[in-house]
Amino acid sequence: MSILRLWHGEVSLEKADEYQQFMIDKAVPDYSSVAGLLNLSFTRKDEKTKSHFLLVTLWDTIESVKKFAGEQPEIAKYYEEDDNFLLEKEKYVSNYNVFYQQDFSQ
Repeated sequence: MSILRLWHGEVSLEKADEYQQFMIDKAVPDYSSVAGLLNLSFTRKDEKTKSHFLLVTLWDTIESVKKFAGEQPEIAKYYEEDDNFLLEKEKYVSNYNVFYQQDFSQ
């Protein structure tokens, strides 16, 4: 059964473009280096004063998530640079068991 993992972070609107590029340059290669990652989507929603970032990753097993996040996969993983961007560092992520999935892209 695959695992869908959700992480949320908030950044001031002034730093959102820079954080987006940081995520592409630093986080994407880091996530992609872990065997078992099936898909990743990094999303952004801007508001008046801040931007919300939602990272959605799909993993083949919880063991693969642990290879990325550590032995406590419900604890968020952060980079040193995140201190320069995030308004707060949420402690937890959400991990969901995917019980059904269908691809409509074809």
